[in-house]
Amino acid sequence: MYENYQNPLIERYSSEEMLKQFSPMKKFSTWRKLWIALAESEKELGLNITDLQIEEMKKNIYNIDFKRAAEFEKEVRHDVMAHVHAFGEQCPNAMPIIHLGATSAYVGDNTDLIVMKEALGIVKRKLAVLIDKLGKFAEETKAIPTLGFTHYQPAQLTTVGKRATLWLMDLVMDYEDVCILMDQMKMRGVKGTTGTQASYLNLFDNDHTKVSQLDEMVAIKMGFKETLAVTGQTYTRKIDAKVLGVLSGVAMSLHKMTNDLRLLQSLKEIEEPFEKKQIGSSAMAYKRNPMRSERISSLCKYVISLASSPQLVAATQWFERTLDDSANKRLAIPEGFLAIDACLDIANNVTTGLVVYEKVIEKHVMAELPFMATENIIMEAVKKGGDRQIMHESIRVHSMEAGRMVKELGLENDLLERISKDPSFNLSDEDIKSLLNPTDYIGRSPEQVDAFIIKHVMPIREAHASDLGTNIALKV
Repeated sequence: MYENYQNPLIERYSSEEMLKQFSPMKKFSTWRKLWIALAESEKELGLNITDLQIEEMKKNIYNIDFKRAAEFEKEVRHDVMAHVHAFGEQCPNAMPIIHLGATSAYVGDNTDLIVMKEALGIVKRKLAVLIDKLGKFAEETKAIPTLGFTHYQPAQLTTVGKRATLWLMDLVMDYEDVCILMDQMKMRGVKGTTGTQASYLNLFDNDHTKVSQLDEMVAIKMGFKETLAVTGQTYTRKIDAKVLGVLSGVAMSLHKMTNDLRLLQSLKEIEEPFEKKQIGSSAMAYKRNPMRSERISSLCKYVISLASSPQLVAATQWFERTLDDSANKRLAIPEGFLAIDACLDIANNVTTGLVVYEKVIEKHVMAELPFMATENIIMEAVKKGGDRQIMHESIRVHSMEAGRMVKELGLENDLLERISKDPSFNLSDEDIKSLLNPTDYIGRSPEQVDAFIIKHVMPIREAHASDLGTNIALKV
C-alpha cells in the first residue's frame, strides 16, 4: 500500500459519499442496470426476451466478479465486452440478449451522465447546507460595523454580515447554476454506433416508431425525462465542459471567500476554527494559521485548472467521436467532483465555528473613522456658520498631516484633535464625538442582509429543510 502513489483526494479530502459515486461498483452496477432497462424495453416492444432472462440479470446487479472481468479485458482488450462476458457467465440464460443492439457508448456514456447528475445532486445539497450556515452567520453579524476595503485600502464602513452576503451571493448563483444544469441533463439514450439507431432499426424490422419508443422507455426507466435529440457515437462532450464549468464556478466562489477569511485572520478580526491541540507551525508555536481556508484555496485552484480539460476535449472531437476523450474523462470529471466535494465539506466545517473578534474590529474602525467622518464634520461646521469650501480645504490639510504622523512616526490618528483645536470649525469635543458613532456609517447594511436572506436564502433552506445542520468532521 505504501509503496505506490496514493491519491490525496481519496486519502485525505473527499467524502465517502462522493468517493462511492465514482467507484467501480457504482460504474459497473449502473452498466448492468442499463442492460436490464434495455432488455426490459426491447421485450415490451415485442422482441423475444423472457422474464427469466431479465430476472437472472436483476439478481446479479451487484454480484460483480471484478477479477473475472479483468481477466476478460486482458484477453479481449475491450472493457465493455469484458463485462458483457463476466455478466454473461453469471447469467447464462440472459447471455444471448445482453447488450443487444447496443454499442459501448450505450453503457459508458449513459453511465457517465447518470453519475454526473447524481454527483451534482450531492454538490447541490452541500451548497445548500453551506448557504444556510453562512446565512446564519450573516444574520448574527449583520449590525457589527467593520471596515470596508477597496483595493485592500480602508474605505467606507460596511458590516461583518453584509460582507458575508457578498460570499453568499456568489454561492447562491452557483446553487442556481447547479439546479439549471441538473434540469438540463438528458440521457444519451439508445442511439447505436454512430448515433443513427441503425442497429435498432434492424432489430425492429424498420419500425421507426418502436425505435423512438425504445429510446424514450430506457430513459424513463433510468430516471431521465428525455434523451438528447441527436448524438454521434457519444453524447456531445460540451456537456462535460458545462459540468466542469459549474464546478469551477463553485471553486471561484469558495476561493474568493476563503481568501477574504485569510486576510481577516491576518488582521485578527475573524478566525476559522482552531482546535485545542492544533499546531499552527512546527517552529512558531504561537501561530494560528488559517490552514482550512488555505486548503480550500489550494483545491479550488485545482478545480479551476481542470475546467480546461473537457473544453479541449469537446473542441477536438472528430466527426462522430474519437477516443482521445476517454483517458481525460477518467481523470478530469471524477477529480473535479472529488475536489469540489472536499472544498464544500471544509467550508462547512469552517463556517460552523467562525470566531469574530469585535473589539479588534472596533479598534480598526475607530482608527480610520476620523477620516470617514470628515464629510459629516464639514456639514456640521457649515450648520454653525462655516464656509463649506474653507472647511473642506482645512480638513484636507489636517488629514494629510494626521496621515503623515500615523505613517511616518507611528503615532495615533489625531485628526479629530486637530479639528477640535481649529477655531474655524467652531466644534467642541462633544460635537465631534457625537459624529463618531460607527453605526451611523453602515448605510442599509443590516436591512440589506435581512432582505437578501428572505429573498435568496430562505427558498434554499425550505427546499433542503431535511439536509440542514450537518456538521462535518474532516479526515485531516
